Amino acid sequence: MKLGTSTYSFWHFLPEKLPIEHVIEKAYEMDLAGIEILHVQLQSEETGYLNKLKRMAFRYGMDIYCLAIHNDFVQPNVEKRREQVEHVKRCLKIAYHLGAPAIRLNSGRWKTIKSFRELMEKKGIEPPLPGYSDHDAFNWVIDSIRQCIPTAEEYGVVMALENHWGLTTRAEGLLKIVDSVDSEWLKVLMDTGNFVFDRYKELEMIAPYTVLVHAKTYFGGSSLGPELEVDYEKVFRILGSVDYRGYISIEFEGKEDPSTGVLKTVNLLRKYIKS
Repeated sequence: MKLGTSTYSFWHFLPEKLPIEHVIEKAYEMDLAGIEILHVQLQSEETGYLNKLKRMAFRYGMDIYCLAIHNDFVQPNVEKRREQVEHVKRCLKIAYHLGAPAIRLNSGRWKTIKSFRELMEKKGIEPPLPGYSDHDAFNWVIDSIRQCIPTAEEYGVVMALENHWGLTTRAEGLLKIVDSVDSEWLKVLMDTGNFVFDRYKELEMIAPYTVLVHAKTYFGGSSLGPELEVDYEKVFRILGSVDYRGYISIEFEGKEDPSTGVLKTVNLLRKYIKS
């Protein structure tokens, strides 16, 4: 396994975008093997800028292993779903230009609960929009992802569907989507902090499909929501059981300064990677 970090770990959606170049330098200082770039953190989608980032990462001897995008296929409106499909296709091309072999994909959610804290109190479960059902939403998501498969295959970029609330709040929902699409170009991104029902059983369920892992930590207390304790000894035991060999991508969500919070996370995870 290799250890890297999401650029999100150093930014946390603050008003001023933190340059990706800064994260590359910090990751190099921490002796990490690569970075995962948050799409909304990019300063531009122009080819020259993307090539600059790819060239800098190469110079520092690290991979750009994933482009984490935001998308939402839970849209009753056909045109809005079409827009989301085109957004994902565009991001697959961006990932290709960056040399990233994967993008982070979301299913989307109903958004009938506006507050993230309230959503967490409901354990990620929210009611459908009036007149619709989860059955409708699963069909929208599955159909939308299928439309993206040819583009993923063309560019050689895997879509890694994350357990990121919405229809993927439970492992059963995530696997329903993956099994229904049934493509080598759709796999799973395991987020260690996003299952809140039976975390380790559900992580075991998705482990055989996993191509990338998000490792969450909260040094200094959570900055974005509830602090969810993760037993990484159990997590790495699960990953070992399926012979996982890919990236562990740090998602630091603590209030502590990222320069120390991310480094503490690096030291924590390296104990398990080396054991």
